[in-house]
Amino acid sequence: MTNPPIHGRITGPIVMIGFGSIGKGMLPLIERHFEFDRSRLVVIDPDDKDRRLLDERGIRFIHKGLTPDNYREILKPLLTEGGGQGFCVNLSVDTSSRDILELSRELGALYIDTVAEPWLGFYFDKNAGPEARTNYALREIILDARRRNPGGPTAVNCCGANPGMVSWLVKQALLNLAKDIGIKHDEPKSREDWAALMSRVGVKGIHVAERDTQRATSEKPMGVFVNTWSVEGFVSEGMQPAELGWGTHEKWMPDNGRTHTTGNQSAIYLLQPGADTRVRSWTPIAGSQRAFLVTHNEAISIADYFTMREGEKVVFRPTCHYAYHPCNEAVLSLHEMFGNAGKPQETFHILTEDEIVDGIDELGVLLYGHAKNAYWYGSQLSIEETRKLAPYQNATGLQVTSAVLAGMVWALENPQAGIVEADDIDFRRCLEVQRPYLGPVVGVYTDWTPLEGRPGFFAEDIDTSDPWQFRNVLVR
Repeated sequence: MTNPPIHGRITGPIVMIGFGSIGKGMLPLIERHFEFDRSRLVVIDPDDKDRRLLDERGIRFIHKGLTPDNYREILKPLLTEGGGQGFCVNLSVDTSSRDILELSRELGALYIDTVAEPWLGFYFDKNAGPEARTNYALREIILDARRRNPGGPTAVNCCGANPGMVSWLVKQALLNLAKDIGIKHDEPKSREDWAALMSRVGVKGIHVAERDTQRATSEKPMGVFVNTWSVEGFVSEGMQPAELGWGTHEKWMPDNGRTHTTGNQSAIYLLQPGADTRVRSWTPIAGSQRAFLVTHNEAISIADYFTMREGEKVVFRPTCHYAYHPCNEAVLSLHEMFGNAGKPQETFHILTEDEIVDGIDELGVLLYGHAKNAYWYGSQLSIEETRKLAPYQNATGLQVTSAVLAGMVWALENPQAGIVEADDIDFRRCLEVQRPYLGPVVGVYTDWTPLEGRPGFFAEDIDTSDPWQFRNVLVR
């Protein structure tokens, strides 16, 4: 990228937690787009396999993993050293987002992460019931922190591609839809305004619909989980219960569907792992596809954000869930893992930009059920364009890192916003910052529905009165 814009100045130390695929990809974006003191950038990670990228830049590296016992001792001096306002960029796994977020704010530092992450042991705690292991529960932990300590230094929670960018895409897609359908409206200024507009437009639900077609230079070996992003992250969320924001138009719930006993009741979960749950969805290049209903924070936060109430009664809420078809190597890895009773492979491998032949990550939002049936809006970023735009990452990674960049810019420009989610922040400003890294950003209408071609040779339990019932979306 020639003449990259400088989006702001970070006056204090930058502490990056985690130097995996996303941490490596963030490094050149931070270097390009912010003014900062390089001597005050430090990276923390328990794995030092890529520290040469830091050593050749003269960037300090701390070869440690954060734990509940040491995180305050390690982070406090790093975030306060030398004056100015520090920035904690948390791109790690197995570290508590809430604990690190609260410490950062306590020290006056800005904070951003890509997921509401727990300490090690949460995802695979056999003593915890399914509800306790949901993303709904993890989100409620963050919302509790916001209620207890409103305002103050900005902490942007769950701000990657998804969760994160997709919340901004939903708003832009909704405005596009309203214009194309001919619905006149004032500019939405609050979450209530946004919910009212979505209700008027007639959107019944949203798929965060993704198809990753990046192909590896070699076939997946047996006993190796191959992915285009964090394998630890994918395995963890894949083994959580499948979750979805639960819309007011739904007339049927699966027998193993469960509601929550606490919180805002915006979502349900299923008594089965998300990475072993299939749904019917659609993206422009892939067309109709069977995807995985993997739990994601945005499925819950988007449904919650666009909820309309009359007093205590919910009168409108869209169904929302992730519909993810990962790269072929990851699909094979999942089949192998579940063939072994859900036990992950001993070796994890993330495909680098040099190990990919071709392909794109087609990531967007499918707004459905309205007068034009369905509308997909999103990014179609290829590995070829990614190589031209930024080093150390594939197309999947760049969609994430550019969203972190956008969230960091917004935090610098709004340093006293308190704890926020991607749904809460300026979607136009964030997409403006991120857009140069997204490849083609397109909007496509489709006549496809989950009932297309059904029933076939065998009878099915479907609802022909409304194609967009979850009853028709879920593969059973």
